[in-house]
Amino acid sequence: MNGAGDIRGRNLLTNIDWRIVGLYLALILVGWLNIYASEYDPENVRSIFSWSLRSGKQFVWILTALALGSLVLFVIPFRAFETLAPLAYVCVGFLLVAVIFLGASTRGSHSWFVLGPISFQPAELSKITTSLMLAKFMSRYTYRLSNTRDFFLTLALIFVPMLVIVAENETGTALVYLSFFFMLYREGLSGWLLFIAFMVVVIFILTLTASPYTALLMALAVIALCVSIERNKIKWIFSLYLPLCIILSFLPYACRTYAFLSWLNPMYVLWVAAAACVIGFVIKGYQEKNSFKMLASVAVVLAVIITLSVPFIFEKVLQQHQRTRIEVLLGMKNDPAGAGYNVRQSMIAIGSGGLTGKGYLQGTQSSYGFVPEQSTDFIFCTIGEEWGFLGSVLTILLYVLLIWRIIMRSENSREKFTRIYGYCVASIIFMHLVVNIGMTIGLMPVIGIPLPLVSYGGSSLWAFTVMIFIFVSLCRNEKKYFL
Repeated sequence: MNGAGDIRGRNLLTNIDWRIVGLYLALILVGWLNIYASEYDPENVRSIFSWSLRSGKQFVWILTALALGSLVLFVIPFRAFETLAPLAYVCVGFLLVAVIFLGASTRGSHSWFVLGPISFQPAELSKITTSLMLAKFMSRYTYRLSNTRDFFLTLALIFVPMLVIVAENETGTALVYLSFFFMLYREGLSGWLLFIAFMVVVIFILTLTASPYTALLMALAVIALCVSIERNKIKWIFSLYLPLCIILSFLPYACRTYAFLSWLNPMYVLWVAAAACVIGFVIKGYQEKNSFKMLASVAVVLAVIITLSVPFIFEKVLQQHQRTRIEVLLGMKNDPAGAGYNVRQSMIAIGSGGLTGKGYLQGTQSSYGFVPEQSTDFIFCTIGEEWGFLGSVLTILLYVLLIWRIIMRSENSREKFTRIYGYCVASIIFMHLVVNIGMTIGLMPVIGIPLPLVSYGGSSLWAFTVMIFIFVSLCRNEKKYFL
């Protein structure tokens, strides 16, 4: 009996994906060391374990996170994650709503529960429960993403918690929910829908920086180009669409210059052109049973709605600090001492690191506190300053390897539930990585998204730990193992 027990124990440890665990531990170590560096004071040196420093508190969060990971991996039955997914989704949804009314107000948001010395965000838990619920719902034998009912129910599972988090004024956290569309693409979502989502962002930016006319004209041109390529009608591009786009692009100038055209509103002309496109696409799509043209008609309507609604959303929905950050990012406003201060100082810190960095605990931007929130949202600039370009690349490489390993394990899984959940985890980590680093180097607005496992904070660390170790637990219990 003892021999059998020893074999089971060895198998239990053997089947764990130690590569994922190793990458997880490496990123935690990188984070802990750089949290200490971000608040290091050469004139008042304190231990990295000191409770008066964030590094000391983070060490406690790390120990408790490892305890949580062990609990998930060795105590909780792996089938419980699938069985209890709906209940967990509903319970966390209740917490998301409750925190709006009962949570503490922190920098304008109501997203934190404060329980004595401990505070936590239900939004962090919601990433896990939403991932589990999506995996549960989409792994059903009868599920088909192409089925209209299944598709819209899937969207509801994503957007309901996302909209509640927006109501908490946690726009950055809500943005992470868009990462689930990467998982949906793997499960069969049309790539054209992702392209439409990308174009929505482009139209939004063009409407703000150029004009609604320019944004809508560009959208119509791209949609027409896509229809021509899809139908292999390249000649339409040069014989019809290109000349028409050139004429329409000069129309505003002509209306301002020539008196006989001064009565004409170019935007009205563009709306008529958009209506003609919608009617033409719908008729042809119905006659030819072509779903792509039907999708193109929806894209045209969406483009018109976006160009009309952007001014309202920007002025009435977004808050002042959010508008300012977007304006600074897009070059519409120069505010180096205000909204652009964090990013400016972050870029100075990263740029000053050069190829190999200034050396650990030698960063002047870090030591003298030039970058606000340097141990949380802007932790990457500490890495860039003290570890240089090579250290930054190495850190990013750790993330890439972690995401790649999760995807590979997901692809080799026999269980659809494991595959879908794994892609959710990989997508969330990827979104955090891109947005966080993007805002520290000035490519994205500052929206308060931590760097996974590296930024200071127990709530985020616990959430990512549980998220990753649930996946490791699911993989450990797969019938098929691989190197």
